[in-house]
Amino acid sequence: FVFQTDVEISLVGGSCRSPVERFWNGSSAMYILQKATHNEESVSMEESRTEDAAYTSEILPKESPGSLALPIGRAKQLISLYTMMQNPNMTYLGMSDLVVLPPLWVRCDGSDPQHTCWFGAEPLKSGNKVTGVNIYMVSCDGPTADKTRFANLEELKMEHKIRHHSSVVTTKGFAQYELIAAATIEDTIVESGSNICVNITWNGVDEILETPPLISAATLNIALESGDPRSPVFQLYRELQILLALAEGLKTGVTEWPEPSESESALKLVQEFLTDLKKKLDGDCIFGKKNETEKIKCDTAAVDSCIKSIFGERGDLDFTEQLWCKMKSKCASSYQELIDCFTLVIKSLELGEIQPWIHQGSSSFLSQLIQQSYHGKMEDVSLSDITPVQMLLEIGLEKMKKDYVSFFIGKSRSSLLFQDYFISTSVDLQEQVHRVQKLHHMLEIMVSCTGLLQFRHENLFPLTQICMKYYKENPLNEKHVFQLPIRPALVKKFYQNDNPEIWKVEISSGHGQKEVKTTWQVSTKAPVEHGTANNSGLFSDSTVNGSGEERLYFIAVTQCSQVQFT
Repeated sequence: FVFQTDVEISLVGGSCRSPVERFWNGSSAMYILQKATHNEESVSMEESRTEDAAYTSEILPKESPGSLALPIGRAKQLISLYTMMQNPNMTYLGMSDLVVLPPLWVRCDGSDPQHTCWFGAEPLKSGNKVTGVNIYMVSCDGPTADKTRFANLEELKMEHKIRHHSSVVTTKGFAQYELIAAATIEDTIVESGSNICVNITWNGVDEILETPPLISAATLNIALESGDPRSPVFQLYRELQILLALAEGLKTGVTEWPEPSESESALKLVQEFLTDLKKKLDGDCIFGKKNETEKIKCDTAAVDSCIKSIFGERGDLDFTEQLWCKMKSKCASSYQELIDCFTLVIKSLELGEIQPWIHQGSSSFLSQLIQQSYHGKMEDVSLSDITPVQMLLEIGLEKMKKDYVSFFIGKSRSSLLFQDYFISTSVDLQEQVHRVQKLHHMLEIMVSCTGLLQFRHENLFPLTQICMKYYKENPLNEKHVFQLPIRPALVKKFYQNDNPEIWKVEISSGHGQKEVKTTWQVSTKAPVEHGTANNSGLFSDSTVNGSGEERLYFIAVTQCSQVQFT
């Protein structure tokens, strides 16, 4: 709502991302104050924020964030009003029952000499009583490559001691290193939502920008989007897309057939496949030899040998799985060709020309027909309406489930963890496909950590457990950040000679509610979305594409002071 015509107040909480999360680690709801927009959309904006809270990253209107910041003088007035409202000694205000308000943060325009970008206040409580207020000031500067502008740690500690009359201070460090981020292909930045970074914290900081010691606590943060053409499982991803197209076709009645990847038609491939089986029919029906299976190929030009070995071929493809490999992208170029292929297969089964081997437990309709053919009697099949599409989807679904099971049990040794939830046939086909999508996303994560970070079983096992637990309880979300506690030594070689994306030192004194902190940090990205004019439009990482220039950093300082009411 609007306060005194010039200030817009928003209550931020729940699933909305905090705009001050880099400076304040409180978890409660908060007030965000900024310049009022004075447009007719203000009411509808509030409604849309409520409806879209789960997807909102910031509580901001569409205007430039910089235009929403208030002068520091106005921010001080608002903080003063807030502090008075929380002070139980202000009896003349006529408030009989004091309500403890959420913390309040004011967006500032940085026009003062300190370049203040946020001004905040947080009540200090003892039970239901407010005993004081913490006042925060966040100042930002940069970007700069000039390290002479960086603070001196001893000077920071001394300033903190003088400001808070402290004789003893403690220091805590934080560093974030990107292990995998936006990749460079042919001198072009490829933007994606994929990133693997490590957050490291330690006690006892000796100097600014020091490398974290190996006794630090570290957490690996993994957010990966599927579909990177350089991934060793990209061919499997493309196969999954065909499965998704079939599932969508079942749901909507319209199937978008993919362009054939080879010149040969599906019908011709299936004919050759069946002819080969007829020649091999010698009483032993098992033909699933390794050299006869369709291989899952990797993009060998884009990945090294250690990555290529992660996800290899399966040597036990049965008849329906091999049929899927023939039909998936080549044969299914039209609905009619799909009918023709299945007609050919069913006719060969009815005439006893083939006696194909299938995996025990296969439940697809085609597998049931094959089992019936063993006894010389098959039910009549009408290949009309959605039946051919569903038959193809079923055999593809069974094949891909076994592909993923092969990795998670064979490669990551997660047999004890692997849940029937992901391969259950007790749910409808659409839900089965959705769960296979989850399996693929987990596979992308395991492959990246194995191939690029050289993870071994002891690290993959808990990561697999974390992913499976999340996906048993949540829908597919490729933006989710999976977190794995690790030892810094595991990834040290990837960051020891690199610059951090964020480096921070926290200086503190006092205990409990008397504790006060001073935080100094540098980051390659602007710590606030609203900044002074000299911050706008500057590229924060000039080391990209091998330019060799010094990395640019933004500097942010958060200072805390206390106002005691008792």
